[in-house]
Amino acid sequence: MSRSIYIIAGEVSGDTHGAELMHELQTHSTELSFHGAGGPLMRSASSNVRDWLEGAAVMGLWEVLFQYKWFKKQQTSMLQEIHEIQPEALILIDYPGYNLRFARLVSEQLPDTKIIYYISPQVWAWNKGRIYDMASILDKMLCILPFEKALFEKAGLDTSFVGHPLVDELAEKTAAVTKDPQLIGLFPGSREREITRLFPMMLETARRLHTRNRDWKFQAPAASPKLAELMHTMVEKSGLTELVIISEGDSHQIMQTAHCGCIASGTATLEAAYFGLPYCLVYKTAWPTYLAAKLLVKIKHIGLVNVLADETIVEEFIQGDADPCHVERSLEHFLTDHDHAAQVSQRLLEVTSQLGEPGVHLRAAKEILTCLGETSSQS
Repeated sequence: MSRSIYIIAGEVSGDTHGAELMHELQTHSTELSFHGAGGPLMRSASSNVRDWLEGAAVMGLWEVLFQYKWFKKQQTSMLQEIHEIQPEALILIDYPGYNLRFARLVSEQLPDTKIIYYISPQVWAWNKGRIYDMASILDKMLCILPFEKALFEKAGLDTSFVGHPLVDELAEKTAAVTKDPQLIGLFPGSREREITRLFPMMLETARRLHTRNRDWKFQAPAASPKLAELMHTMVEKSGLTELVIISEGDSHQIMQTAHCGCIASGTATLEAAYFGLPYCLVYKTAWPTYLAAKLLVKIKHIGLVNVLADETIVEEFIQGDADPCHVERSLEHFLTDHDHAAQVSQRLLEVTSQLGEPGVHLRAAKEILTCLGETSSQS
């Protein structure tokens, strides 16, 4: 007899993690069927999962407010679907702005449905008090950062540390490559808004650095053909077509071959750290979003590497400081002082070793099956 699981992810990374988790669950329990919302990968794993990423994958308070009516409509539709399906469990993947609100509604309206959170939201950064609220509505937390387990358990929430999904994904992409001491990687992000805000600054930085050393070269990976076209246009307007190469879909290769980089805040900073790439972090968002975040965020750093280390390993340039002057100085330090670059690289590798061993999605799947009172059908 089929047992229903409702699963929700609202970002590209969540779609990747969700699809891998669904695969592991299906491998170890043949009775499960999936419904919910995610992206193309999750939809490929189950035709009953809708692809809503085009509308859902927005970031920032200001941007979300513009789509409030759309999100409200999605919430109503999903609640109706859950009432019809009566799933055994609701699995939520990151995306806390939507998922935590939805979790409360489901806990109130369908108290028999177990609610499991995978990729724990980083509430410790902006509202630690909300951890106790989460403990009152969730049945299980699967966290991906080692220090999170104690925080959630202190609130009385059943929590397991399964490791970071990036460990699985990046282990498969590690290659034996030769470092290019003249190559600088430019990583402006995977969203059009990020690229519009950050890539012009990166191009001006490249122009400045090139005047100091004509051998230094630059490569910027694009996450999609559409973004590659946008970045090509920006490079042409800047007059740097001979200096900056735009490539597509090879960010992990560049992270392994470049000597150093400039990276937009986000998952890519953790990926670069995993590969030991020295870099500086840059972040710009709409000013209303930034000012609201300043009131909420209670931690010293925004980069996960610095958060994990509880010290500044990589420089963070935020809002007005994310300018060519700061970034040029940081990158030039890596390019001219190889001992400094090597020391930063070693520290990055040490910090990311805390993220666990490969097999993250498998461990998460087994924890979920245990929570549902089922043991794996395979060893």
